[in-house]
Amino acid sequence: MLRTFDIVLIVVMTAAATVTYTIKHQAENKLEEVRKLEAEIKLEEDTIDLLRADWALLSQPNRLEKLVTVYQQDLQLTPTASTQLARPEELPMLKADLPPPEDVLEVMGMAKGKPKKPLAKTDNIATGSVAR
Repeated sequence: MLRTFDIVLIVVMTAAATVTYTIKHQAENKLEEVRKLEAEIKLEEDTIDLLRADWALLSQPNRLEKLVTVYQQDLQLTPTASTQLARPEELPMLKADLPPPEDVLEVMGMAKGKPKKPLAKTDNIATGSVAR
C-alpha cells in the first residue's frame, strides 16, 4: 500500500514540475516578446524625434529665405498679397454638405409634395422573416 502511494505521489510531483516548467518557459518567451516590442517602440519614438528635429532645421525661416533668393529665377516666387488670403466662411461648401438634387429625392421618394414611387415591382415570395 505504501509503495503504491509513493509511486502515485512521485508521478503527481513530476507532472506538477513539468507543468510548472512549461508555464515558466512560456512566460519567459512572452517576456522576450515584450522586450522586443518595447525596443521597436523606442526605436520608432527616437526616429520620430529625429524627424521632428530635422523638420525644424529644414523649415527655419532664415534657411527658407536663402533658398528663395537662390531659386528666385527658376521658381519666380512672389509674396502672397493680403487680399489673396481667404477666411473659412469664404470657402465653398463641401460636397457632403450640398443638398441632393431633386431627381435623387424623387427616386428615394423624399421629394416635397410628390408621392413616393415604387422603385421596382416586388415578388410575392413569402420568406417568413417579414409579415405581409
